[in-house]
Amino acid sequence: MNILDKIVADKRKEVALRKSLIPISQLEQSVLFNRPENSLANALKNSTSGIIAEHKRRSPSKSEINQSLNVQDVALGYENAGVCGMSVLTDAKYFGGSLDDLLLARATTQFPLLRKEFIIDDYQLLEAKAYGADVILLIAAILTREEIKQLSEFAKSLNLNVLLEVHNEEELHKAIMPSLDMLGVNNRNLKTFEVSLDTSKTLSKLIPDDFVKVSESGISSIDAIKDLKNYGYQGFLIGENFMKTNNPGDNAKLFIDQLAAK
Repeated sequence: MNILDKIVADKRKEVALRKSLIPISQLEQSVLFNRPENSLANALKNSTSGIIAEHKRRSPSKSEINQSLNVQDVALGYENAGVCGMSVLTDAKYFGGSLDDLLLARATTQFPLLRKEFIIDDYQLLEAKAYGADVILLIAAILTREEIKQLSEFAKSLNLNVLLEVHNEEELHKAIMPSLDMLGVNNRNLKTFEVSLDTSKTLSKLIPDDFVKVSESGISSIDAIKDLKNYGYQGFLIGENFMKTNNPGDNAKLFIDQLAAK
């Protein structure tokens, strides 16, 4: 069993438990539930930088990244830096995140928030909406085409943007459908954890122009972004590069300023 299978098996148990504790009706009564759409896809189309900055404490590949920062400070720092949106890891067991991180980020900022999670059930989309997310991530590697269709259409009915993540050509072919806003290419091989930007370059020509293209993982330099823009990418998810510093917001600002100057 690889790490992804393990995470999904644990996630099924976790979701079943959460469902038994918090009924759907309670999620739907959240003050945040009826917020209008706050589109990350549009923000990326209209941005010169295209940066989606991430809040991530740890990961299976890099056990600890940064445990000491407070999520509100990180969110405010990112917003002041001018990023397009923020990705918030909500998985507790493997990434040290929580839905409360999303809630705290929402309470302090206006920009689009992505719930970064292993989504396998409609219930998690209702949670995302109730806790202030504007965008959800679907991972093609853990979902069938039918599940991608059903989850993405349900997300759209909740005014949530959908970012679908693929790792290879096979996943991309099963994933392309009108209910997605953004197609993300993860440059990290989830089985080996090796990272290569060539993954984004190779798959770029197979992604129709109807979708905003997002490159994820392993992006740490201005040159990498300049290069990927030539392949039609408008979004760049950067986590570790900012989070491993003492002030992710300041580092994001410096990065965006340098990108604009080039």
